[in-house]
Amino acid sequence: MNRENKRKTFEKGYYKNHPCRDSFTCKACGRLVTPVPTGGEHRNHCPNCLHSLHLDDEPGDRAADCGGMMEPVGVWVRKGGEWAVIHRCRRCGTLHSNRVAADDNPMKLMSIALKPLTLPPFPLERIEELTALMGGSGSLK
Repeated sequence: MNRENKRKTFEKGYYKNHPCRDSFTCKACGRLVTPVPTGGEHRNHCPNCLHSLHLDDEPGDRAADCGGMMEPVGVWVRKGGEWAVIHRCRRCGTLHSNRVAADDNPMKLMSIALKPLTLPPFPLERIEELTALMGGSGSLK
């Protein structure tokens, strides 16, 4: 059974209280995605490319009618140090946060975490000028 048809099979909110241990094929990279090997109860994104599908409005409800690709756009650290991936739907723009699984691609996670540093909202050539404008000495030394 593929995950797109689960909401037709089970009553509304079924996955809020029941684990989802089904495998699925990632729509972004085509890899087979199996349940979390470390005992997690819900796998909602591909551990290779970190993409997901927009299936839920609230975690586990399978109520989203969008069905668009959820692209990983950022990471954040939850209270207690646990990492989570921020996904944005390519179709409707909805943002969701999902826990990082033990087998998620660490290089992909780090590249997403470092993206703001590699693409700052200002030209790096102007950093001395911007520092001076903020009251600093303007020198990087």
